[in-house]
Amino acid sequence: MNILLTGANGYIGKRLLPALLEEGHHVICCVRDRQRFALKDIYPDIEVWEHDFLQPVGESFPRQIDASYFLIHSMSASITGFYESEATTARNFVDFINQTQARQIIYLSGITNQPQLSRHLSSRKNVESILAQSQAQLTTLKAGIIIGSGSSSFEIMRDLVEKLPVMVTPRWLNTRAQPIAIQNVIEYLIAVLHNEQAFNRSLDIGGPEVLSYKEMLLRFARVRNLKRTIWTLPVMTPRLSSYWLYFVTSVSYNLAVNLVDSMKVEVIADDRPVREISHVELIGFDEAVRMSFSKLESDHVLSSWKDSLISSMDQNDLHGSFHVPTQGCLIDHRSLILHHSPATVLENIWSIGGSQGWYYANLLWKIRGFIDKLVGGTGLRRGRTHLHHLYPGDALDFWRVLLADKQSMRLLLYSEMKLPGEAWLEFRIDHEDNHYRLHQIATFRPQGILGRVYWYFLLPWHQIIFRGMIRQMAAKRS
Repeated sequence: MNILLTGANGYIGKRLLPALLEEGHHVICCVRDRQRFALKDIYPDIEVWEHDFLQPVGESFPRQIDASYFLIHSMSASITGFYESEATTARNFVDFINQTQARQIIYLSGITNQPQLSRHLSSRKNVESILAQSQAQLTTLKAGIIIGSGSSSFEIMRDLVEKLPVMVTPRWLNTRAQPIAIQNVIEYLIAVLHNEQAFNRSLDIGGPEVLSYKEMLLRFARVRNLKRTIWTLPVMTPRLSSYWLYFVTSVSYNLAVNLVDSMKVEVIADDRPVREISHVELIGFDEAVRMSFSKLESDHVLSSWKDSLISSMDQNDLHGSFHVPTQGCLIDHRSLILHHSPATVLENIWSIGGSQGWYYANLLWKIRGFIDKLVGGTGLRRGRTHLHHLYPGDALDFWRVLLADKQSMRLLLYSEMKLPGEAWLEFRIDHEDNHYRLHQIATFRPQGILGRVYWYFLLPWHQIIFRGMIRQMAAKRS
């Protein structure tokens, strides 16, 4: 079958794609930015269609579609504006799908069984009602907390458990939820495809256990052989709760606000209907955590929520960032002749950031990340998804990977720090005469006088950091 996969660059989309291909389907991946979609190189048989459903579809679009997955969400984009954005996206999608031959839409939503819903869950319910107006049959799968390597829920729990031996927490940690393993989510998404028993159905999916968020944190700690103490306060304002999540974990403030809003609502599944039409062997919470760490330890994380552009603070469109400007820019350009294999240095470049650090003055990088977090930026906590692999669109601490081309030996990063301007960091190896030369280029395009003051204020530190970084990168053996 011809399957349209929207949100193919997202956390679920990247997991679902190989499963669909394994089932023998032809997959058309819909992405907002083709240049960020590295999976085309891994799966050359897939088709890629570039479109942002915030805009109506034009004349050129794939028509031979049997079914489509709708995996487009905007919860992290803003605190309040995502409701209308998600509705607009859904309406444009319905207009498009009605022009195709698609028989089914499969929508992954949130559990909406409570009379009082958060803004996030209300938006998901509204999107479901819009999609139901399509000519195609709608199947809605509704999940709560998803546990898997790279999922936002997993990474938040990991940050809290591994960094805080003692937690003083808001009362919403007593709210109950029904976590589900990412493997089970993918199995359900495959099971309902062209399953007529699932047509025009809204089906809850959940794992085998109902747990409070406090119980999940303590169980997570037990799996990691950590002893943790949690004190729950009778009150903690939503604002304080949001700041608590923002400063301790890697989530943006916008996402923290929306998560706190949602965590006050119980998300317990009534999964009897879905289990009547599809048999999925459910994975328990502890096992789901163990499996997630197994993926992390083997560097086999297929996707991470942090690699989606919604983990950025303000930047949601990188089209204009691929071209590094020169006019009106301040540049720090350093180069060294390599005295050993360029392949070794290339591996060093591809391993930068995350737990590896930045090769020189890592304490200064951490201080800069902390300052960035204080002023509302991403900080360094996002780390990196893979230990030794980089793909366009990946989050890399407080940078975003724009270009990662080992064949041309070039890595280009774009800063997502809070800055009075824009910044790029490029690493490139050139073959010159009879030797190879490593280039390290930091480019800053200041905004007004404040931007220039910022650059020159940090210039002494740049001299130390950038000089040491290129030397260590060129000398270090993998």
